[in-house]
Amino acid sequence: MESSNRNVFQLIVKQGKPTLVPPVEETEKGLYFLSNLDQNIAVIVRTIYCFKSYEKGNAGELIKNALKKVLVHYYPLAGRLTISSEGKLIVNCTGEGAVFVEAEANCAMEEIGDITKPDPKTLGKLVYDIPDAKEHTGYASFGGSARGLPLCVPPFIDRSILKARNPPKIEYLHQELAEIEDQSSTIDLYKDETINSSFYFDSDMLENIKMKAMEDGVLEKCTTFEGLSAFVWRARTKALRIQPDQQTKLLFAVDGRPKYNPPLPKGYFGNGIELTNSFCHAGELLDKPLSHAVGLVKEAIKMVTDSYMRSAMDYFEVTRARPSLASTLLITIWSRLSFYTTDFGWGEPVLSGPVALPEKEVILFLPHGKQRKSINVLLGLPASAMKIFQELMQI
Repeated sequence: MESSNRNVFQLIVKQGKPTLVPPVEETEKGLYFLSNLDQNIAVIVRTIYCFKSYEKGNAGELIKNALKKVLVHYYPLAGRLTISSEGKLIVNCTGEGAVFVEAEANCAMEEIGDITKPDPKTLGKLVYDIPDAKEHTGYASFGGSARGLPLCVPPFIDRSILKARNPPKIEYLHQELAEIEDQSSTIDLYKDETINSSFYFDSDMLENIKMKAMEDGVLEKCTTFEGLSAFVWRARTKALRIQPDQQTKLLFAVDGRPKYNPPLPKGYFGNGIELTNSFCHAGELLDKPLSHAVGLVKEAIKMVTDSYMRSAMDYFEVTRARPSLASTLLITIWSRLSFYTTDFGWGEPVLSGPVALPEKEVILFLPHGKQRKSINVLLGLPASAMKIFQELMQI
C-alpha cells in the first residue's frame, strides 16, 4: 500500500539553453487583469508527464509548434507577471513567449521508477526552474494542437467577471485565513528528516472507509472525497502527536464554477476554486468517530456558495490576507483532473505526477489508473510521524 521515494541510480540530465516560444500570430497586448482568486491561490507545482513514442521525429519541435498555436488563444501565458498600481499581480501581455527547454537524460523512462512518488532530488532534474520566477505560469491543454485538432473549448479570457465588489461586502468570517497557534510545537518535529511517501487506496479500500464512516448511523451518505479526507486528517493529526486541546484546521478547494450565480462561462481561463475549511480540536477529532470528521468536511463543502465566494474575494481586496498553514492540513485534489487525457500524438501519458510537494502541510490526492477509481495519497512527514502514519493506513 505504501511506498517511499528512493534513488536507484544517478540520473544525469543535459539541459539545452532556454528559448522563447511566441504565439504564431500577433496577439493582444497590454495589461491583463487577474482576479483575487488568482492572487490568493498562487502555488507552482512542477509536474512531469511520461510518454512512450513509437515514431521517429523531433518531439521538441512538435511540442513547440503546438505551443505556438495554442498561445494565440491563451496569449496571457506568453506575457510576464508584474505588479499593478494597486500592489497586486497582473500580467503584462508582451507576446514574448513561453520558456521552452529541451534536455536529454542518461536513462530510459523505466529506470526513473514510479514518478507518482514525490522525489525532488531525482525528478527535479527533469524540470526547468525559471530564474526569479518572473514568467507567468498557467495550464493550457495543447495536446490536440500537436495532433492538428482545433480547440474543443475556446478559452473565455476575461477574468474581470470575478472582480471584487465596490464597495466590498464581507458577509462571512473566512476562517480559512485564520492563524492558529502551534501549541504542540509540531514545527520542531520537522527539524527531523522529512520522508515523502505515497499511499495507494483501491476502490475496495475507499469503500471500506465510507462504510466505516456510516456504521454508527449518523450519516446517510459519504462520498469518496469526504471519507478519505476525514480519514487522512485524523491519521495525520495522530501521527504528529498534536495535543488534545490544540486546534487543527483542514483546508481544501471546492470547484466554484457551477456554484456562481450565474455559473462561470464554459472555458473560463482562470481560477474558479474557493478554499473552504473545517476547524476541530485534536482531541475531539480523534476521540469522536470517523463520522464526526466526515460531517465537518460536509459542512465545509456546503458552506461554499455564490455569496461566500464573492465575500472571500472582497475580504482579500480589503485585507490582502492569505491562507495561514500553521497547524493546518491542506488537501489538494488532483483525482478529478485530466492528467491521463493529454495526447501529443504518442497516446496518453504512461505516468504523470508532481516533482515535489509545494509545502509540508500539503497532501495531494492523485488519480491512479485509467479508470480513476483508485487514489494515490502523497504526503511528507517527519520520519517519526511517518512511521505512525504508515501503521494507521493499514485498513
